Amino acid sequence: MYAIEQSRETRRDVLLEAIRNIGLATLASGTNGLHATLLPLTVLSKDDGKLVLAGHFARANRHWRAVGSGIEALALFQGPHAYVSPGWYATKAETGKSVPTWAYVAVEARGTLRLVEDPEKLRAMLDALTADLESGREAPWAVGDAPQDYIAAMMRGIVGLELEVSELSGVWKLNQAKSEADRRGMIDGLSREETADATSLAALAQAGLPDAGTTGKT
Repeated sequence: MYAIEQSRETRRDVLLEAIRNIGLATLASGTNGLHATLLPLTVLSKDDGKLVLAGHFARANRHWRAVGSGIEALALFQGPHAYVSPGWYATKAETGKSVPTWAYVAVEARGTLRLVEDPEKLRAMLDALTADLESGREAPWAVGDAPQDYIAAMMRGIVGLELEVSELSGVWKLNQAKSEADRRGMIDGLSREETADATSLAALAQAGLPDAGTTGKT
């Protein structure tokens, strides 16, 4: 992803936390035509230390037939995002030299895609994904709660996938290159928007100000 240096995020723990919080990714590949699928992905730990993202396609989705196993793909996780008005900047009042932009958080994972059709491996992936998404609930649902013949029938309608990640990068685009006065103006403006995304971005930008003692990314 393109980004100015001040907006790049490279800390693995921060990127993985964002992936877990966002959950839903756009998985894209360009072999045998351009394909993209929205699907939840969960982080799997491998004994060899490699990072793997796991999920599944609907079997009716032609994407999985187009990619096969062993091709390069990328998963894009889109976090909070919001429009930033130039009217929020101190520079607008001082010189008028300001234009709109968009603030956002995004994580990109690139790697090699493998398909998983073995029933035992696919069931293990579904158990892991469900446990991840249901964690913290008062009465978490598990795959085993449903009748096993029903689960077996549903599994025949999906194809598992694993993306072995070779490159992980992120962009926290929060106007880090602008003056502190302009950044504070953006924070005030986002805070007044009263949407979940704008509130999240305002908090991230606030944490990145000099008096917050951070790097300006998170």
